[in-house]
Amino acid sequence: MPQELAHAGHGSQSTLPDTARDSEQHSISAFKDASEDVELSKESPANPLMDPKLFPEGGRRAWLTVAGASACLFVSFGWVNCAGIFQEYYQSNQLKQYSPSDIAWIPALQIFFMLFGGLPVGKIFDDYGPRYLLLAGTFFHVFGLMMMSISKEYYQFLLSQAFCSAIGASMVFYPAFTCVSTWFNEKRGAALGLVVAGSSLGGVILPIMLIHLIPEVGFGWAIRICSFLILALLIFANLAIRSRIAPTRRPFHLIAFVRPLNEPVFCLLTAAIFFYYWGMFIPFTFIVVEARSHGMSNYLANYLVPILNGASIIGRTVPNAIADKVGRFNIMIIMCSFTTILILALWLPATGNAPIILFAALFGIGSGAGIGLTPALCAQISPIKDIGVYSGTAFSISAFAALTGSPIGGSIIGASQGSYKYAILFGGVSCAIGTILFVVARIVLGGVKMTKV
Repeated sequence: MPQELAHAGHGSQSTLPDTARDSEQHSISAFKDASEDVELSKESPANPLMDPKLFPEGGRRAWLTVAGASACLFVSFGWVNCAGIFQEYYQSNQLKQYSPSDIAWIPALQIFFMLFGGLPVGKIFDDYGPRYLLLAGTFFHVFGLMMMSISKEYYQFLLSQAFCSAIGASMVFYPAFTCVSTWFNEKRGAALGLVVAGSSLGGVILPIMLIHLIPEVGFGWAIRICSFLILALLIFANLAIRSRIAPTRRPFHLIAFVRPLNEPVFCLLTAAIFFYYWGMFIPFTFIVVEARSHGMSNYLANYLVPILNGASIIGRTVPNAIADKVGRFNIMIIMCSFTTILILALWLPATGNAPIILFAALFGIGSGAGIGLTPALCAQISPIKDIGVYSGTAFSISAFAALTGSPIGGSIIGASQGSYKYAILFGGVSCAIGTILFVVARIVLGGVKMTKV
C-alpha cells in the first residue's frame, strides 16, 4: 500500500486503476472542450477589456471620441434631418413634374442606404477598426454632395444624394456609435445621448443655412457651402475618434449577421425599432408640406424643421442620462408612447399654426429620445466585441422601414387627393405597434416587475 501511494503520488499513470485513468482522460477532454468554448465565445471574461467594471467611463481620449462621434452625427443624421426642406423645395422647383410619392423616394433611399450600410460597415469595423471607414466615408459623403449641387434630373439626385452621399454617411455613422460604446458602460446612455445630440444640432444649423443660402446664392452653392462645413467636421472626426478595443479579424460568415436574430430579445428589439421608425419618418418628411396645406407661410413652414431638430437636443440627451439610472428600456417605452400620442392626438387634428409648431417641438423631444436610445439598447444586449455586427443587423433591418415609410405615406396622400389625414394615421399606428413591441422585449428581458431594465 505505501508503495502504491508513493507511485500514485509521483503521478505514474501505469499504476492508476482503469476507472481513475478514464476519469483523468475525461477531465482532460472536458477541459479541452471548455477551452474551445471559451475561444469561440462572443465575450471572454478573461479579457480585461471586456470586463464591465474596467470601462474607463471618461478621460481625454474617451471624450475626444464622443466629440468626434457627435461631429459624425451632425453630418450624417443631421443632414438627413433636412428631408422636409428638400421635399418641399423639389416639389416646387427642379422636380415639380413628379408626384410627392416619387420625390419621397429620394430621402427614403438616402436614409435606407445610410442605415442598411450597417451590415458591411459593422463587419469592416470589427475587423479593421474605424480608421479606413472614416476616411472612405468622408470622401463619398462630400463627393456625393458636390455632385448633388450640380444635379438637375431625378436620377442624378438619386445617385448623388440618395446613394453616394448616403453610403459615405453610413461609413461615419456606425463607427461613431460603436467607438463610443467601447469607452463607456455605466455612462453609455449619457455618452451616446451627447453623440446623438450632434444630429439635432446639425438638424438645426444645416436647414437654417439652406433656408437663407438658397435664395441668396442659389441651390448649387448652398449645397457646396454645406459640403465644406461637413468636410471640416469630418476631418476633425478622423483625428478624434478611436476605439478602445483592438480590431479582431475573423472570417466572413453571413450567418454571423443572422445569428443575433436567434435571440428572442434582440429579435423583438429589432422588430420594435422597425415599426417605430416606419411611423417616425412620416413627420420628418411631410411636416413642411402638410403645414403649408393648412395655410402656413413657406418661410415659417421651413422653420418647422430646425424647430423640431432643436427640441430634439433635449430628447437626445436628457432621457439618455435618466435611462442610465432607471433603465434604458423603461425610458424608451415612455418616450415612444409620448411620440405616438403626439402624432395621433395633436398632429392629426391640428390645422392652425400654433398647434403645428407645438407638435414640431414636442415631437422633436419624443422622436429624439427614440433615436438616441436605439444604439444604447442594441449595445445593452450585445456582446462588446460584436456590437458592430449586432447594431448593424438591427439598423439594416430597420432601414427597410425608412425606405418604405415615406413613399407609403406619399402614396396614401396621393390616393387621398392630397389629404394628409390617413398618412398621419399610418405613422401613428406604426409607432404604436413599435411601442408595444418595446414593452414585450422589456418583459422578456427583465420580467414584469418595475426594475431597472
